[in-house]
Amino acid sequence: MPHELDVPNLHLPRIVIVGGGFGGIELAKKLRNLPVQVVMIDQNNYHTFQPLLYQVATAGLEPDSIAFPLRKIFKQQKNFYFRMAKAEQVLPNDNLLLTNIGKLHYDYLVLATGSTSNYFGMNDIATNSLPMKSLPEALNLRSMILQCFENALLTHNLTERESHTTFVIVGGGPTGVEMAGAMGELKKHVLPNDYPELDFRRMRIHLIESGDRLLGNMSDESSQKTLEFLERLDVHVWLDTFVTAYDGNVLQTKGGKTINAKTMIWSAGVKGQIIEGLAPEAIGKGSRILVDTTNKVIGHANIYAIGDVAAMIADDTPRGHPMVAPVAIQQGQLLGENIAHILQKKETNPFKYRDKGSMATVGRNRAVVEVGKMKTQGFIAWFLWMTVHLMTLVGFRNKVVTLINWIWNYFNYDRGIRLIVRPYKNPNIPNSPHSRQETN
Repeated sequence: MPHELDVPNLHLPRIVIVGGGFGGIELAKKLRNLPVQVVMIDQNNYHTFQPLLYQVATAGLEPDSIAFPLRKIFKQQKNFYFRMAKAEQVLPNDNLLLTNIGKLHYDYLVLATGSTSNYFGMNDIATNSLPMKSLPEALNLRSMILQCFENALLTHNLTERESHTTFVIVGGGPTGVEMAGAMGELKKHVLPNDYPELDFRRMRIHLIESGDRLLGNMSDESSQKTLEFLERLDVHVWLDTFVTAYDGNVLQTKGGKTINAKTMIWSAGVKGQIIEGLAPEAIGKGSRILVDTTNKVIGHANIYAIGDVAAMIADDTPRGHPMVAPVAIQQGQLLGENIAHILQKKETNPFKYRDKGSMATVGRNRAVVEVGKMKTQGFIAWFLWMTVHLMTLVGFRNKVVTLINWIWNYFNYDRGIRLIVRPYKNPNIPNSPHSRQETN
């Protein structure tokens, strides 16, 4: 058994939160005035604003513009403690959480571990594609994109050069659509100035979606408008197309189509990040943890799950709530209130999701927004998208820096962070051809 993790014993009910995402942060804030000890565990010492990861990947924003130190968020909260660690296993009978740096006793455990990429058992795609669920992955993708153009200059073989300048994005949800739009703008406005020796008419951007339309959670009207926006940016959209294999050079689809590409970006599916030790009946489809209407994990008395990792199955949500930030935020807020009720021996309240709408952007002046019955596209939608994301960013500095970057990019048609600071090399492939040798 590992040693006890060094956290002060305040002789108060200890609430351990695993995960410093949207849900975990909101929950911890709600607990600030309660007579409890709040301990947050996360592998990183910062919160990541995931909706803007694609802008880091496409050199639109610096990584620190969308990250904020967790300790700084809670510097005024006296009952809050943070430890940078990886949660590995739960021992429910002993009320213990095992981490890579020690064990931690809890009175209430809240799993807010979020989601990770789901490759649906396709190991070759997991090995060779690039996901975009974390800040390091976004930086890897940025390096990979720029390395591809540097490598394209080093070959006179036309087929090889086109392979380096062909990019495939799999998944037609908001992440895939926004990434494809950003790549389209790079092709149209930015990269030709950096690489005048390359013929950008030969650069290809493919967006592949297994469904019959883009943005499946939005209306047909928004889906069609998104398709039009992408086509204006010279993005090739393939609907009803299933990717079956990718070896790092050639992508194959169920219909027999092949695409030569050195880069495939995977945004086609996600699954919950679960921790070992929970009751088997608590794990549902997509590795999501089954919870009741108060977010209590099925089969456990004092363990809760919120956000992407939680699945609250009901008649109106047969597959659980959507894996988006507003759900995590609202569940974190309500769980904080319910914990206060539990400590005061009051009745808890069930969770009811308030859907505030959906939105996606496809480059400058192009976006789709749906709020209730209101639907808008184009510049107004794009302005609303920017406003909402700026308001949601954590930290005043991050809001200001992001706004300045957006204004600069808008008027100068430029993305100034085109840096290969850390050359990307696929860790799963020795002597990966995707990497460039560093020079002194």
